[in-house]
Amino acid sequence: MAGGFSVQQSLSGKSWRLRELDDQVISDIRRKAGVDEIVARMLAARGIAPDDAAAVLNPTLRHFFPDPSSFQDMDRAASSIWDAVDAGKVLAVFADYDVDGATSAAQLIRYFRQLNQSLQLYVPDRVEEGYGPSAEAFARLKAQGAEFVITVDCGAAAHEPLEAAAAMGLDVVVVDHHLMSADLPPALAIVNPNRPDDTSGCGHMAAAGVTFVLLAALNREGRRRGKFGHTDEPDILALADLSALGTLCDVVALRDINRAIVSQGLKVMRNWSHPGLRALAEVGGLTGDPSAYHLGFLLGPRINAGGRVGRADLGARLLSSDDPAECAEIAAELDALNAERKQIEADVLDAAQAQIMAAGDTDAPLLIARGEGWHPGVIGIVAGRLKERFGRPAIVIGTENGIGKGSGRSVSGVDLGSAIGAAKADGLLTAGGGHPMAAGLTIDARRIDELQAFLAARLQAEWDASHEARAMMLDAILTPSGASVDLAERIMAAAPFGQGFPEPRFVMPDVRIAYAERVGADHVRFSLADGSGQRINGIIFRQADQPIGEALLGNAGGVWHAAGRLKLDEWRGNRRVQFHLEDLAAAD
Repeated sequence: MAGGFSVQQSLSGKSWRLRELDDQVISDIRRKAGVDEIVARMLAARGIAPDDAAAVLNPTLRHFFPDPSSFQDMDRAASSIWDAVDAGKVLAVFADYDVDGATSAAQLIRYFRQLNQSLQLYVPDRVEEGYGPSAEAFARLKAQGAEFVITVDCGAAAHEPLEAAAAMGLDVVVVDHHLMSADLPPALAIVNPNRPDDTSGCGHMAAAGVTFVLLAALNREGRRRGKFGHTDEPDILALADLSALGTLCDVVALRDINRAIVSQGLKVMRNWSHPGLRALAEVGGLTGDPSAYHLGFLLGPRINAGGRVGRADLGARLLSSDDPAECAEIAAELDALNAERKQIEADVLDAAQAQIMAAGDTDAPLLIARGEGWHPGVIGIVAGRLKERFGRPAIVIGTENGIGKGSGRSVSGVDLGSAIGAAKADGLLTAGGGHPMAAGLTIDARRIDELQAFLAARLQAEWDASHEARAMMLDAILTPSGASVDLAERIMAAAPFGQGFPEPRFVMPDVRIAYAERVGADHVRFSLADGSGQRINGIIFRQADQPIGEALLGNAGGVWHAAGRLKLDEWRGNRRVQFHLEDLAAAD
């Protein structure tokens, strides 16, 4: 593996860098974790210390689970919830409409079902109600008999709604993970590892993970109160599959407790004990054991489809139901809604790309596209597609009746959430917030240009300084002959992969495009050959009409450097290795 390989500018506009690693660290990881060099290099590149390598490769909840009491207000939340149960109060869960919210709600509903307690469910409509709790929603819950509400994946910044809840005598516990200020809204407890005074060190967790820790706190408090003498203690490990699904789909860093939740959750999911997950797998065509890919790209989008273009509570209802017939019906509806979502998304993406190209500002530190009537359920996905296409932060805003609702996605090194928070503090936004890689906002449509200027000015320095953070980092140099099934299997043994713990990326230098063909709507299948004639087959997705796809299809025989990941492809019982291309650079 030669060192010093680099590319200044690829076809996607990126620079490439081969990771510089300490040979002694690699050697120590090999010795202490009992792995080969390629896996040791991968772990070293992800900042894993030799003493931690074995635990990272075999992440267990026992090793990584945090003390629930380390979360600010966690003990208070558990005590308040048990007080409500003991008082015979009617409990409700108020959940966000995405996968993280649905899986958090389903965990709570299933937990209390094991205690023969039922929870009401409320999920706000994305279009009619928007994100998070409102005074009107709390009033509806109150009218339906709710006396105690647990909000999940929302609520940490809902000052006015929580003030309204307190005024109407509705007790609320907030379970969230979004960035928030030190000005806490009124609630019995606010559990959020991202509140400024929290010392848990778990700010990278999704709400589904925080909820999972809350269940452990509830069990501990239940034991303290002697609640499990005649009733079995709820089995929270059986809910790890739901926590894993929410964790993966919220694209949080896959390290420490998150990694353990996903690893153990995937093992639990193999039993398909939850009818909703089983029904969703069937409509998604998933056979065999689930992987992180299946959760992120097959199950997750279908659950999200309910909140995006359908009924917002479908995902939470599916995941909390024990009725196979009901689950099959909801799963079929979500599958149909997902197909509808894809078409809406494609239409908005085409319009947004055309708008950005026509504006000619693709060199700006932030791109904004806006359109009248653009569906609020797809703007976040489209923002992500624009970020991928242009390699810079993007916000997509749908406007209606003079109000714009937007969603943004960022790149490494550019903190979009803080910038949106600053815009809100400056009075530019009606509402807004998020985290470094994603954010949402509400704005008077007449002020969108003003917002774009504000964000561009604020983010310019971060964008300029983030060049190295945005470089495509390569784990190793590989030849087509070295890309074996055995190597791919050794890499997959280090799964799960995800945000913060990505699959290793390889560069194949000086390869020739032996053949290429367009497949599907906009994918390209190809074969790469090195100087000795050794070949590897591969594919790249959604790039047929972009520079990389055009280079593949129009440069048969050309010599390139290719960057991508190794995948195992199974067909009729045969396993072969495939190269999933991410970028190309001219070999000269």
